[in-house]
Amino acid sequence: EGVCIPNGVVMCSAASTSPAITTMADNDLVFRTPPTDALQSLVLADVIKDTLGDSTASTLFLNNDYGSLLSDGFVAAFEANGGTIQEQVSFEKQQPSYVAQLQKALAGNPDALLIIGYPESGVQILRDFYADHDSSVDILVTDGLYDQELPGKVGNDLANVTGTSPMPAGPGKDFFDTEFEAAFGAAPSVSYCGYAYDAAAVLILANAAAGSNDGVAIAAQMRKMANPGGEVITPQTLAEGVVMAAAGKDIDYKGASSEVDFDENGDLGAASYEYFKWGSGGIETISTIDYSG
Repeated sequence: EGVCIPNGVVMCSAASTSPAITTMADNDLVFRTPPTDALQSLVLADVIKDTLGDSTASTLFLNNDYGSLLSDGFVAAFEANGGTIQEQVSFEKQQPSYVAQLQKALAGNPDALLIIGYPESGVQILRDFYADHDSSVDILVTDGLYDQELPGKVGNDLANVTGTSPMPAGPGKDFFDTEFEAAFGAAPSVSYCGYAYDAAAVLILANAAAGSNDGVAIAAQMRKMANPGGEVITPQTLAEGVVMAAAGKDIDYKGASSEVDFDENGDLGAASYEYFKWGSGGIETISTIDYSG
């Protein structure tokens, strides 16, 4: 808002999920390849109410846009689904103890506790939880705590913890994963690798289609390069797609992370989520959840 939008610079984020971006006055310059947390709020509410069978919940969330807006969205969705919210408790990152925040969040003995944060705080929160509280309560975490090594860092097997995270599931995922492993010697370690590739790919296609480096001109081509109606291009055929885009052809880019169809706000209208847990070998997928707004 302070630099790019006033200067007409087009952006396509690979990791920004805050719902606040949807309504930003961005002059149609801001796009993103991961789904908005407005969708994840619905997924979280369905998991706690329908999958886990819990009717009461509290939230413990990082005091920033990611944490507060996701907590608010979850509360609205959970209550609309017949659930009862007991407490919404914020926390600051990297504190030496979260005992007081946990006591407040768990004071009413909720069936479930939703924790929204990152490992830098989440590890200590979970350590404090297991030191003082009954591990029979269901804990649900979000993508910020998607960490293969979390049980070892906490010193607990996290048997009562599950989570949700946006899940790359685009038509080009298998090709992307194979090429990534060939280049770097390992599979993508975080789900946002595919989103990053797709963000760059669509920007490159739109840049070629615009025929200039003008941000407004590039932004005007983003949906023409990504949404249905043009020549289908995937990560495997991206080079050919750039040539076609420069020649004036509309492109329907289908990516590593999703179909990459932008709505009027530059958001994705649909996404896939992984419902996961920690097992002996790290993170394990329980199920895949497809969701649309």
